[in-house]
Amino acid sequence: MGLGAAIAIVCKTPGVGGGKSRLRPLLGAERVARLSACFIRDVAAALEAVPGPLDRHLFALFSPAGSEASLRALLPLPWTLVLRQEASVGSVLDMSMTAFLADGHDCAIMVNGDSPTLPTDVLVEAIAALRAPGDRVVLGPALDGGYYLVGLKRPHPRLFQDIAWSTPEVLACTLHRATEIGLPVTLLRTWYDVDEPQDFLRLQNELAGPAPCLASGVDGGAARHTRALLADWAGAETACP
Repeated sequence: MGLGAAIAIVCKTPGVGGGKSRLRPLLGAERVARLSACFIRDVAAALEAVPGPLDRHLFALFSPAGSEASLRALLPLPWTLVLRQEASVGSVLDMSMTAFLADGHDCAIMVNGDSPTLPTDVLVEAIAALRAPGDRVVLGPALDGGYYLVGLKRPHPRLFQDIAWSTPEVLACTLHRATEIGLPVTLLRTWYDVDEPQDFLRLQNELAGPAPCLASGVDGGAARHTRALLADWAGAETACP
């Protein structure tokens, strides 16, 4: 009997692993760390809300080494923390996919830790697509040209090779690679991650109401922790003379 779906957040430990350098000029290092922590908690909540009967197992692929205790404060059990600090994003995804599938999971799904409003039903759709007959890759396109989710039911190392990571060409390169290796693609709805100042403004707008810029036209998840943090910041700014 298989182990069910492995669903993993890919993240750096906030305040320890760096990250989000492009938001620091806007928010400062301390606020970026707090925001990153809220993002991880909200993405985790979306994954935890995947119905239990779908048989999902929760993981976090994290870096850097030595930061497990700090991340555990955000992701308590039953989350399994797995150190992954390979040389590239592609190596992290490939090695993790291969390991989860070799362990007996019927599919493996990687989600970035920067999309706090991601709806749970996107994960449900991804699992359903991967459990349908036939091999495929499932991709969640991001507004910046990358992807916020990737899922496989069989290892495909070539899918992650020679990709221009952290550029607007990531999704296009990945689709080309899938065509090259003859791997069918299932595309989920478009969403966004928060890396740039304009992404942060989009997030603020979404949490103030539906985000009109989303191609899906669907409201996001609750993002309870991020919403509360932004409300605290807005209240503090209002209180300043």
